[in-house]
Amino acid sequence: MGSWHPECPQRLDAISDQLLVSGLLPFLAERQAPAATREAILRVHSADYLDSLQANTPAEGYYHVDPDTLMNPRSYDASLHAAGAGIAAVDAVMQGQAANAFCAVRPPGHHARSGQAMGFCFLNNIAIAAQHAMHVYGLQRVAIIDFDVHHGNGTEETFAGDSRVLMCSFFQHPFFPNSGATDPAANMVNVPVPAYTDGAAVRALVQDSWLPRLDAHAPELILISAGFDAHREDDMGQMALVEADYTWITEQVVQMAERHAQGRIVSMLEGGYNLSALGRSVLAHLRALTKL
Repeated sequence: MGSWHPECPQRLDAISDQLLVSGLLPFLAERQAPAATREAILRVHSADYLDSLQANTPAEGYYHVDPDTLMNPRSYDASLHAAGAGIAAVDAVMQGQAANAFCAVRPPGHHARSGQAMGFCFLNNIAIAAQHAMHVYGLQRVAIIDFDVHHGNGTEETFAGDSRVLMCSFFQHPFFPNSGATDPAANMVNVPVPAYTDGAAVRALVQDSWLPRLDAHAPELILISAGFDAHREDDMGQMALVEADYTWITEQVVQMAERHAQGRIVSMLEGGYNLSALGRSVLAHLRALTKL
């Protein structure tokens, strides 16, 4: 999105570097993401919106969707593959080809609404994956965990009132996109937290607010919008989590998935913009997912 922009290619490089030096990489099966089909995307986004993204793709330079969200000549194609990664990951875990999956993708997705790009997001990757799981595999109980510092407003709008989907999130409030704190739907477990909330407080809210609802929902698949910008070193937000907190949260999700979903988890990268903190946090997340 430009050399000045925090949503940069180096984010994925930082993750790759951490996986390489950690020694974890040989234990992971890497796959390239296919492009999502139009049919899969239209379960979440309107046809007019999808056509507008393609039409507004610039031949060179940038097209400004809003002051913070820019398209370059390859953004549309990258978005198709980011969404396709979630679909392929759902297929892999549902067909028993993988115990669980992490999708290291950009651009992120959880702010993307049915007909609007925003917050660096063009297609709502996690929502497209969830709809694919329910449409193709007939799942009746899916959980979405969102631990980004920003509220996943696009995901909430997609599934508000859909009893098949339980969405659990915490997010800094008041903060962009200034949503989620009032009158959520019954299937939304939103926990807005003030700036400077630390790991101890987050662990308590997960224990008290998320886990009982997840147990009652008994999800057949758990999807994670994995944002790491709540890390204390990330100046995109003002929360104070560290790698050990991401490990603990992931361990709780793994235990829930083992209890109800045959261990099936698909995690997709959302935010995380301090490169060092992002790489370390993703490594902690993956160690908990793989138990390595």
